[in-house]
Amino acid sequence: MSKSQQASKIVDGWLVTARQCKSPNFDQRPEGSVIDLLVVHGISLPPGEYGGPWIDDLFMNRLDPSMHPYFEEIKGLEVSTHVLIRRDGERVQYVDFNARAWHAGKSCFDGRTRCNDYSIGIELEGTDEAPYETVQYECLAMLACGLMRQYPGITPNRIVGHSDIAPGRKTDPGPSFDWGYFRQLVKRFMETQT
Repeated sequence: MSKSQQASKIVDGWLVTARQCKSPNFDQRPEGSVIDLLVVHGISLPPGEYGGPWIDDLFMNRLDPSMHPYFEEIKGLEVSTHVLIRRDGERVQYVDFNARAWHAGKSCFDGRTRCNDYSIGIELEGTDEAPYETVQYECLAMLACGLMRQYPGITPNRIVGHSDIAPGRKTDPGPSFDWGYFRQLVKRFMETQT
């Protein structure tokens, strides 16, 4: 098994190399749903700041609005993602890949609405404006390859940004995300796994 295969090993819907922090914000996908879309997001809490417990707290419904003025604006929000990739490459999984995380909101891809029903959401700790870290691209590319092995409906052309499925409403992962570099890494990792 290659390094990228080990790093992206999935067992029973969970990434074995990720820290598990199980969110209550999920439900079951509609019967017959086929997972065939991967959505890349960007997040920082408070906006533009990295580290700290705030992202975990948001996805676990325990964000204290008194800790920052921005948190007052988003209090009561019930959202989640499948995996967060932090600036240092740490992976945190909140929702089983087979379940429906609440990451996309009102969305549409290729004429199909309700992207949460058939997609997996991956958050990168970052902002639209600041470059993402090399280790984040590597972790994301390895994870994408693992997900494509596990869910064959996800193909390289079915990996999109939040902005692609919610244009005008969302901008992440933003212009700072280097899609060309990411796709090169995916191709390289896929080639090493065959």
